[in-house]
Amino acid sequence: MRPARPSATPGAADDSEGGWIAGAETLPFGFLIFVVGTLLLANAWGVVDAKLAVSAAAREGSRSYVEAAPEVAKSGAVARAGETLAAYGRELDSVTVGNPDGFQRCARVTVTVSHRVPALVLPWIGGFGEGFTVSATHSEIVDPFRDGVPGSACG
Repeated sequence: MRPARPSATPGAADDSEGGWIAGAETLPFGFLIFVVGTLLLANAWGVVDAKLAVSAAAREGSRSYVEAAPEVAKSGAVARAGETLAAYGRELDSVTVGNPDGFQRCARVTVTVSHRVPALVLPWIGGFGEGFTVSATHSEIVDPFRDGVPGSACG
């Protein structure tokens, strides 16, 4: 036969298992960490996506430059870079077209495209903070056998 369980008396410890689990107050803190981590990952992906967009814009700008007529090469490169960023849903911040030799055969042209990404982007509200400047550079060489271009074919 088992011994009888002692009855609860005033001031004695209660053996019941009812009540709160210790540490339940940390649930809101854990939820806050989850939300902040999710925002951090989403913004990191925003920077990666912006890098892909400016890389494509720099590539398309430099290709446009080497394929255009000499008179409109620079303006065409800037326009094409802007169109490419617009296709990605981004705005053009700056485009630098560098061609130290001028438009001639075998000249290397370098196009650098920059875009500003905000530090924090919230849905329906927009971006906040200083953020990051994402830039990409691409270079192409003007075709050495193209008609209508000054200079001689490079060797």
